[in-house]
Amino acid sequence: MFYFVKTPSWLKWYYASCIWQIDTSEKILYLTFDDGPHPSATPFVLEQLKQFDAKATFFCIGKNVAQHTAIFDRILSEGHAVGNHTQNHLNGWKVKDQDYLNNIREASGWIESSLFRPPYGRITKFQLQQLSKAPFLMDTIMWSVLSADFDTSISPKKCLSNVTLHAKQGSIIVFHDSEKAFDRMSYALPKVLEFFSQRGYRFDKIDEETLIRHKRKLSN
Repeated sequence: MFYFVKTPSWLKWYYASCIWQIDTSEKILYLTFDDGPHPSATPFVLEQLKQFDAKATFFCIGKNVAQHTAIFDRILSEGHAVGNHTQNHLNGWKVKDQDYLNNIREASGWIESSLFRPPYGRITKFQLQQLSKAPFLMDTIMWSVLSADFDTSISPKKCLSNVTLHAKQGSIIVFHDSEKAFDRMSYALPKVLEFFSQRGYRFDKIDEETLIRHKRKLSN
């Protein structure tokens, strides 16, 4: 399985319309969680975040929201942000453009958000262009650090070091609140929260205000 733990600059350049990290002058990290809600993984994440007064962004799959609406509502009630991760976890490179866009539109019926993250990070430039326009008007949020908790071939300790070695001010970090990732995520997440909290960082969500500040800094 091939992937980049730290997103290379050429990939950020190629998909320049996406948001890969947040431009901030403060010691802030942006934890994100893909593929939920999940009946055991998501509540675990929420409890860990609460212990550190941390906020995060959850990119949810529409069908999972439909199955676990109470957990989705809890994410929102505890002050976290949510984003659209398609209705059925589709790979944008492997489906027709219209099917992909329709699937995102279907997920929007469950997830009220202007944030989008493509499953697997795979999306075409045409799809991106459409998402930036009406009726979608979405910001596509990628990442700068991948914990790789989805990779069953790595150890929980490796998952932890992927984050602690590469995350820095403004990093967008990916974990997964899923069955597959749980062993590695449940080990690494508490330690990531503790490690960076001890170093003066705080954890914030990606919301409309965050993106306004980010875009303003880039335009100055």
